[in-house]
Amino acid sequence: MARRPLPRILSNGSAQLARSRELARTAADSATDVLHPLITIMRGLRRLAAAGRRRWTETPKERRGALLFLVASVLLVVALLPYGPLCAAVTLMATAAWKGRDRAPAASDGPDESQTERLKALYEALVPYFSAAEDPEPLYAHGGAWDKAFPTYAFDGAGRISHLVVRYPAYFTDGEAEARTRIEHLLAAKSGRGREYHFTWDEEGNQLTVSVLVPLPVDIAAQRFVTTPGETVLGFTDPTEVRRTLPLTYGTQQRDVPPVVWRTGLRSTEPHLLALGQPGSGTSTLLRSIALQALQHGDVVIVDGGGTGEYACLTGRDGVLAVECGLTGALASLEWAATETERRLIAANRAHQAGHPPPDDTKRPLWILLDRPTAFTHLAAADDREDPQSLLQIPLRHGRPANVTVVVADQLDCADTLTDAVRQHTRARVVLGRATAAQIESVLGAPPHTTPVDQVPPGRGYARLGTGPVHRLQVPATPNPYDDATSDALCQAVLDLLPPRTTPADGETVPDPDPSQGEPELIEPEPAEAEPAESEPVPALTEPGEPAERKPVPVLTKSTKTP
Repeated sequence: MARRPLPRILSNGSAQLARSRELARTAADSATDVLHPLITIMRGLRRLAAAGRRRWTETPKERRGALLFLVASVLLVVALLPYGPLCAAVTLMATAAWKGRDRAPAASDGPDESQTERLKALYEALVPYFSAAEDPEPLYAHGGAWDKAFPTYAFDGAGRISHLVVRYPAYFTDGEAEARTRIEHLLAAKSGRGREYHFTWDEEGNQLTVSVLVPLPVDIAAQRFVTTPGETVLGFTDPTEVRRTLPLTYGTQQRDVPPVVWRTGLRSTEPHLLALGQPGSGTSTLLRSIALQALQHGDVVIVDGGGTGEYACLTGRDGVLAVECGLTGALASLEWAATETERRLIAANRAHQAGHPPPDDTKRPLWILLDRPTAFTHLAAADDREDPQSLLQIPLRHGRPANVTVVVADQLDCADTLTDAVRQHTRARVVLGRATAAQIESVLGAPPHTTPVDQVPPGRGYARLGTGPVHRLQVPATPNPYDDATSDALCQAVLDLLPPRTTPADGETVPDPDPSQGEPELIEPEPAEAEPAESEPVPALTEPGEPAERKPVPVLTKSTKTP
């Protein structure tokens, strides 16, 4: 059977519908142009009516009668005057036209001349990366239209690009990290150096969104954070990266800032942390901040390989078991930490086998903080002694079930000197200070989504917890309170967080003798009862017939001083 041809209305209906929509749009535009004065007057009348209604509502009830009488009198006078109603109508229409005008400033149709030159230069710079000779209709070509490639753009007050949406062809290899890195580096260089840019790749829509990030706050001082036991605040990041905020105090003000929270304990997947950075980048500041937070619920052992006294303020405090700066003390403390980890594991295992909860002495967290442990590696090799890092294998491998947490901070140049156990078991990573994208990726395991800048403040860097995203990080200011170069406000903030001094087990002290008191005091000891031996008689110390008299023996007390 031969097929019947479709009706003409169905065969070319889409063209007719498109033509009809175009005619309707043109008629609507023409009607808007013709009726624009009437629309303006009606808008003005509506605004005048709203103003009158608002004035009537604001007028007190006892004055409404007088107001109504005044309005009626004016209307009566206007009605009695020659040409009064006509003049009143003309005046009302003119007032309505003035009130109904479009008072919004006219938006600029496009960028100015300098902004256009910036966009053209950026477009020409992207042509070698986003063009191909086989493309019949290239989106990027020398001398092409840049407005098709950049549908959205924005500029800051200095005339530099602050937001940009870049369209690119579908054949661009946006799935390769090297290709994306080249584009990001080019956009950062052409948009303006000295700023951090965030890049969002939309592979499905073939679009790249470039945003300028606001600098992270550097005036956050050390303070008590609203966290639960097992949560440690490493620093603060962008509000778009995390969903949680913490209330922080800025002098007399309070603000909510998004934190980077590191969770430790039995259920943590990242029980240990490794922080690397250049000298002066803030790794010691990070360790002090972690120590102050850890002392709220646990004990701390600190090993300072730098030997600069950065942790002298923690010596002798409650919960601080040791602050070691020498090789011998570091070996002794880490050996005790390894033994304590084994003891906790054995005690917890026995309790589990007996069906009892773990003992209380195994629940209190133990923190082992090491600053520059690679400095002891060279000393141990020179003295032919054991490397202190080898004693970290047990706490690193079995520390999570024993509530033992290890934090290691060192310099980027010494990363190769770290042992395999430290690199394998520290799944929480932090990079502080100036570093290249390759260095950040080698430490964190993933490249950052922002462009690193050359000049960064202390404590500024990146953090990654396990396999999570890479966050920008700003460590709270936790300086050494004994440093004279630090402001008094920051030093006092750290001193307020320090726990009290530990009371010695033997509170007595031996006082020095006072020369004005003369000779040492003689104390007569109590006579000791002793049975004489049967084999030998006791010799008489006095003559027969005289009573035995025992002479006092001089004894030195704590108030005396031996010659």
